[in-house]
Amino acid sequence: MKQGKSLITFTILAFAAVISLYFGYYVYNALDTPYRTTRVYAYTANDSVTAEGLVVRKALLLPAQSGILEITRAEGEKVGKGQQVALVYRDSQAQTNQAHIEELEMNIQLLEEAIVQSGSLESAARLDEDILQAVVELRASYALGDYTQLRAQSINVKSSLLKRGYTYNDGLTSADLNARLKALREELGVLTRQSASATTRINAPEPGVFSSLVDGYESRLTPESVYQLTPSALQELIDNPAGEDSGAMGKLITDHTWYFAANLPKSAARRLEEGDSATLRFSGELNRDVEMLVDRIAPSQGDTTLVVFSSNRYLTLTTLLRHQTVELIFDSWSGLRIPKQALHLEQAAQEPESSTAAAARTVVYALVNGRTESREVSIVHEGSDYYVVRPVGTGRKVLRDGDAIIVEGTGLQDGLLLENR
Repeated sequence: MKQGKSLITFTILAFAAVISLYFGYYVYNALDTPYRTTRVYAYTANDSVTAEGLVVRKALLLPAQSGILEITRAEGEKVGKGQQVALVYRDSQAQTNQAHIEELEMNIQLLEEAIVQSGSLESAARLDEDILQAVVELRASYALGDYTQLRAQSINVKSSLLKRGYTYNDGLTSADLNARLKALREELGVLTRQSASATTRINAPEPGVFSSLVDGYESRLTPESVYQLTPSALQELIDNPAGEDSGAMGKLITDHTWYFAANLPKSAARRLEEGDSATLRFSGELNRDVEMLVDRIAPSQGDTTLVVFSSNRYLTLTTLLRHQTVELIFDSWSGLRIPKQALHLEQAAQEPESSTAAAARTVVYALVNGRTESREVSIVHEGSDYYVVRPVGTGRKVLRDGDAIIVEGTGLQDGLLLENR
């Protein structure tokens, strides 16, 4: 029993000794290093405030239909008046027939072109290029996770392959191609008659941008009602969304202008004026800075003010946006970010026989091949523990993104060798 206790005690003491040696080495190494460095990096400082609000658009709801629905427009796609938006099938057989009809129509078109271009080496070479381009576009969309055009791109690849086969003839004579074309046309006619009563086409009643998202705000928040909102009414809409509308299959956004109604701190709203422009940084699908017009600044309630912004750009990218928290940017400063302790005030060299005192300059010390290099900078913006600076001068000794600069050190001067200190 005593031997076991002794072993445990020895193990604990040995472990404590290892930890002590480790920390001792760490402290010695820290004290032995006369300087500390960090990396310079490009940075943009913003004078900004966050704003929570809702995106508002003029929308026309498309009523839901009974049957199997197939949307034929991509999210954010522009649609003209009378153009097809969706198909509604009576049953699965009607859906299968429609897919066959589309395939027949594509084959007929390709055969007609192949009969005209048959035997043309130039046409075949161009088709090879078309196939490659179609595959590249499909692969790029897959890599980006963008499936909005997947169906159209898949059909494009298939049609290019078929067209190439028809153009090379695949051993078929001109008579064979014409006979195949006639048979396809006859089959298409039969299928079209059969599916006429089983398939309903939904067409756009007016031009607009299609969206499949119907979130219930379409009737509660319009471009007309947004000007009557108060901060509390907007917050009520944010806190209590209506939910998806099952009575609609989608909507058409029928006006190019869209709005963003946001609640701002009263102090931030005072910095805005109606008619001026403002920069709003959106995330999500839009993911960019948008210059918007300040349309309305509503009376404040307590410390909150409702502001309505508008824009006629990027409409097709906003169809999935509704509740957003954005960054309202008043001013920006871009340059290189450095810690405050890295900046030094250095006396510039005085010209010989000059009676004028040399002006001081702000510099940082870069570490290059074990030596310090003085690099002049100008301060653009001051943060809590950093500066945004820009390099002064030209040539090799100019501060650049990625340079190592000395944050802590003693006796620093241009050309000082640090490796032997």
